This record gives sequence, structure tokens and C-alpha cells, in this order.
Amino acid sequence: MMTTKAPECVFCNVPMGERICRNPEGKGHVGCPTVLRQKEVAWAREQYEKPDIHEFARQASLQEARGYTNRHDLRGVTRPVKPRIQEICEFARRMGYQRLGLAFCAGLAYEANLTAEILMAQGFEVVSVICKVGRVPKEELGLGDDDKVRCGRFESMCNPIAQAQLLNEAKTDFNILLGLCVGHDSLFFKYAIAPVTVLAVKDRLMAHNPLAAVYASRSYYRFLTRDKFYPEK
Repeated sequence: MMTTKAPECVFCNVPMGERICRNPEGKGHVGCPTVLRQKEVAWAREQYEKPDIHEFARQASLQEARGYTNRHDLRGVTRPVKPRIQEICEFARRMGYQRLGLAFCAGLAYEANLTAEILMAQGFEVVSVICKVGRVPKEELGLGDDDKVRCGRFESMCNPIAQAQLLNEAKTDFNILLGLCVGHDSLFFKYAIAPVTVLAVKDRLMAHNPLAAVYASRSYYRFLTRDKFYPEK
């Protein structure tokens, strides 16, 4: 049973620049893991000593910094200069990756085609697998006709495990996720061997920009903080 207070960084009321996780002279909120969870922090630091993990983390941090200009402005006025697709290409090149896996949703087939075009133009080899691969009927999951997106028709289940396995067998160096559903993306992460990054996530209502609802949660979408959401039976 945990005796130390669980991290609640989201509720930290210390100004960002004065937080101890960012400032050696800073302060921590009640339950601050930087202050109270040194054992876990020490364990993580040991993981970064592993050569492959160390290099991956180092290159990721280098890529983070290179995503901004005006980095030497002592006022801290930086400006983002690169879209995520460019950063993915640059990071893959930093790591010496050549064969990239693209696991995408059928609903974003057009976007996946554009993404592959960009990746190949950048000199990468692309192995791509659609979510419906295998044409496995949803009935194998115990779903009935009323559980389908389009009732009364045959529907293939999303098959993230097969997507991951096909990319595993292709020995991809780095995998890119594009628009997999909630839960399906989790299974892909679980079964993929190569490291995975996300280009975009699925949000059917928000044109795949899920933060739009979060940003509006105190105005037009304030029902998000007032209503309880339960899955339909």
C-alpha cells in the first residue's frame, strides 16, 4: 500500500518558473514527486545510463530544443519553428532510422497517403498497415449487429495487434501512429517492438484535434466538467 502521497502535478500552484522541477532554487507543491519520490527518480536516471536509452533520450532532447528559435534570448522569448511531421523526420534521421512503420486508421487513409509521400520524399522507406488488415469480423470479439458502426453490414474489426506484428516482421526502425482509436492505439503500443511516436490521434468530432474540446471546457464545452460520461449499453 502506498504511504507516500501520489503525484498531483496537475494541481501544483507554484508558478511555472518557480517550480522545483524546473528551477534548482524552486519550491514544490504538496506531494511534489521531485521532492518526495527520489527513489523513483533515481531509478529512472539509472535507465538513462543504458547506452541505447541514453542516446534515444539525448537525441529527443536535442530535437526538442531545435524546434525553437530565439533560444539564446535571455528573456525566454522563444518561437516554435517546426511542425511535428518535420520533427519526426529530423528525429528519425538523428537516430539513423531508415525503415519507418506507418500504422494508420482507415478513416485517415488520405492523410496517411500524404504522410507516406512526405516521408519518402525525405528519403525514408515506409512500411504501412491499415487498421482493418486481415478482415477479421467484429463478431469474433463477441459483438452483435447493434454494436457495429453501420448496423446490418459486415464490419472488420480494427486490428492493431496485426498492425504491430506486421511492422515487427518488417523490422521497422521506428513506428508512426496515425489516427488509431482509443484503446486500439494502446494495443499497438503494447505489441510493437520498435519505438513508437504519434503523428495525430483520432477525434471524430474535432477533426482529430482533441484539445479543441479541452480548450473550450470552460465555455462551449463546459458540460465536460459537469456531466458524467458512461459507456452505452
